[in-house]
Amino acid sequence: MPTVLVVDDSLTDRRLICDLLRRQSDWKIEQAASGVEALARIQQSKPDVLVTDLQMPEMDGLELLNAIRQRELDVPVILITAYGSEALAAEALRRGAASYVPKTQVAFKLLDTMEEVLARAKAGRIQQRLLQCLNRCEFTFLLENDPTLFDPLIDLVQQMVAAVHLCGFNGRLQIGVALKEALRNALYHGNLEIGSHLKVRPWDKLFQDKDYSFLNERRQQEPYCRRKIYVDVRITPEEARFVVRDEGPGFNVAAIPRPTDPWTTDWEGGRGLALMYSFMDEVRFNEKGNEVTMIKRKETWGTVKEGTIAAAGTG
Repeated sequence: MPTVLVVDDSLTDRRLICDLLRRQSDWKIEQAASGVEALARIQQSKPDVLVTDLQMPEMDGLELLNAIRQRELDVPVILITAYGSEALAAEALRRGAASYVPKTQVAFKLLDTMEEVLARAKAGRIQQRLLQCLNRCEFTFLLENDPTLFDPLIDLVQQMVAAVHLCGFNGRLQIGVALKEALRNALYHGNLEIGSHLKVRPWDKLFQDKDYSFLNERRQQEPYCRRKIYVDVRITPEEARFVVRDEGPGFNVAAIPRPTDPWTTDWEGGRGLALMYSFMDEVRFNEKGNEVTMIKRKETWGTVKEGTIAAAGTG
């Protein structure tokens, strides 16, 4: 049974999150009223995942994250962000946070986010023991429009990254999250063209009610049924490069918001892009907008890399 530590200086908010998790899961839920208290508890008994408010007195979420990393405690950290804290959240993601959930979306995003992070963390720990002799790998996948293929592919990628010692536990976790977002965008927004004009009912069905009937129906229709997702991967001890291309119509690359824009976190595509930008050292799109290239370079302890966001032909 996973143990979750919820950290928030607000007793009301802390209770709301704990009650939500108790209703929706059978996990062991623990609480801390400050970052200092949370750090002391982690050092005594390490939880499986930590959920923390970003803005707290004495020790905020970013300072807590830094302290966890300095002590090399492999605890995935999920941030709860308030409106206006997007720049701080992006900084925290670059420093090793596993993911984030806007406070306005906690009720229907937090549990799914935690389940995904826990799954990635478990896979990452096992993968550290595998493939110690690998020095370089390259492979290409031509995927059907089937989201059940994503996790096995990500697991394979994380094994390769661990084998070449490109980055540590948090870095592998970040690669998995960023690649998952790129694959989701290629499937839903690219090949299946589930855009903002269709999202209100279908997206809620897909991610809240777990009803995939709309997705399955659309996958069988023309022209969507013929489209594929191309995934090219190259991993060396110096960097990992991922190219994900769909066969959809693309989009206006110039209209991509910056991850620190205040409204980005409330836009479904914006959260995914923010995670990709924060977790990768370089992210760029082709001119058509149906291909993304993401690069993760060798991790240097204590160095925070500045992510690069670019479109083909714009730098």
